[in-house]
This record gives sequence, structure tokens and C-alpha cells, in this order.
Amino acid sequence: MPLPLVLTLGEPAGIGPELALLAWTKRSAEKLPVFYLRGDIELLRQRAAQLQLNVPLAEVMPKDAAAAFAEALPVAPIGQPATAAPGVPDANSAAAAIASIRLAVEDVQAGRASAVVTNPIAKSVLYQAGFAHPGHTEFLAELAANQMPDRRAPQPVMMLWSAALAVVPVTIHLPLRDAITDLSSELIVSTARIVNEALRRHLAIATPRLAISGLNPHAGEDGGLGTEEQTIITPAIEQLRREGIDARGPLPADTLFHDAARRSYDCALCMYHDQALIPIKTLAFDRAVNVTLGLPFVRTSPDHGTAFDIAGTGRANPSSLIEALRLAARMAAPASS
Repeated sequence: MPLPLVLTLGEPAGIGPELALLAWTKRSAEKLPVFYLRGDIELLRQRAAQLQLNVPLAEVMPKDAAAAFAEALPVAPIGQPATAAPGVPDANSAAAAIASIRLAVEDVQAGRASAVVTNPIAKSVLYQAGFAHPGHTEFLAELAANQMPDRRAPQPVMMLWSAALAVVPVTIHLPLRDAITDLSSELIVSTARIVNEALRRHLAIATPRLAISGLNPHAGEDGGLGTEEQTIITPAIEQLRREGIDARGPLPADTLFHDAARRSYDCALCMYHDQALIPIKTLAFDRAVNVTLGLPFVRTSPDHGTAFDIAGTGRANPSSLIEALRLAARMAAPASS
């Protein structure tokens, strides 16, 4: 039997706890893989009562999660209380969110779980509690360093995946001015290598087809609208091709995402955040999954935030979490490794 997935609590005041409850109620209808939550069972009890959800909870150790899953949502303890009310962020609950992530990674590293699925966090709340990382991904990369031979944090790569489209922003959470400054041939090449290997290893794509976007309108118009395509992007593509990677481009971003274009590649590498995320959020807003590539374990996450405005109202949609659970199980399956 496959190892279960481990799901993190996320921001206790956000929709993460109720998404976990809602996903478990759909376990049979959606044929979901077995998962357990690393969290505070009392918070889950309160949230289920507030939402009038009939979800039995079982506090278990990870090894007992599979046996409990059919009849109850398995909850593995984190040793930290989470007292935040829905929609009311509370820095006192930050320790619970952090402990959930840390223990989930430890579970995968110790062979107790097959992959990590993370619920959304609120970085501003964690910062108030002394969280020293720019975000979720950087924290995971630091935790992953324990598995690396040189103990150095790996380069994490963010892929947004859906059945309709998969995209990777080469530069991520940077002001646009800084993204252009930071873009380099070396960054494009290292990112594409990680994407190529992940698609081969975890999604069973024997020869991934990577579409590389331009940076400027019309991919620079042969230098008439910018030279980055000639000086940065094309040299990176040439290097990737020399390595046997099917990299195509630079391609104009405005014609990269229509139906026929999407059928010609497996993943689009884009030069900055919105160039990648606008098309996938337009095509698959409720179904897209955030995947961190480059780690020594599989990590997926719903592609949305904490949604404080609807937390506790019963309006949260678990579709993206359900897709994240499915994709994590697929990527962690031994047959695709």
C-alpha cells in the first residue's frame, strides 16, 4: 500500500482547515489518495462544528493514518495549539502553522509519508512571530537541505500545473524592474534543467517539450523591441539544446497560450511572475496546483491564498486542494520515479 500524503494546517485563521475537512468528505466521490493532516485537532473540531460538517476526527500517528482514513480524518499532533478564529489572523497561532510544515517535511524525510501537500499560509502573520523566510518555498528549501549531500538548500522552482496548462516563472516574487535585472541565461538554464528532470521523473514524460517565452513584446522583434531575447534567452536555449533538452523559443508570450499553441509543449517557461500566472489562472483558476520542483521530495499546494474574507462562511472551494492531493500522489508514485 502506498504511503499516505501529509497535509499541512496552513494559516489557522484562513480556509486551510476547512478545506481539509471538505476534501475528506469528498474522499470517496473524488477517489482521493489517503492523507492525514498535521495540525491541532481541537481547531479542526471547532471549525467542523462552526461549519456544521459531520467529519469524525481521529488523532493518530502517521503510521496509523491509512487505517483510520475511511472512517475519520486522521490528524497527527503538532504540539502547538492553534486558537485563531476564522478570518481573524492571530500571531499566537503562527507557531502551529510553522510546526505543521516542519513536521510534515520530517514525515516525508523519515519515510512516514510519500509527499507534502501544503495549505496556504499568511506570511505577514508569520513575520510577526519572527518567521525569517520570504515565504513557504524558501522555508521548504531550507528544510530540504537536511537531505542534500552538501547540506546546501536546493534551487526551488515554482510550477503551476493544470490539465490545460503547466507554467514556470523563471523569476518569481520580484518587482518587475528587479525581475528584468535578475534574469540571466544561467537562471533560465538551471530552471529548465530542473523542470525537464521533474517532468521526466515524476510525470513520466519521456522527452519534455519546453516552450521558452520571450521577455519583450513580440519576443523583441529581432532587437527592435528589446535585446534580452538575443543576449540572454537565446543563448540559454542553445545551451539547453546542446544538453539534449527540447527547448523552443524565444516565443512571443501573446501567442503562447491559445489552444493550438498549448498542444505543442508540455510546460511553458516564462520570464516573470504575471507572464506565467495570468494565463493559468484564467484557464484553471479553481483547478490549478502549485508544485515546488527541485526539492528532494514532492510538494504541491492549492494555487490560492488564505481567503480570510470567506474563512468560516462555508463558501471555500476545495477543488484546488483536491487537485493538489491527486497530483502529489501521482508524482510520488514509485512507478513514475
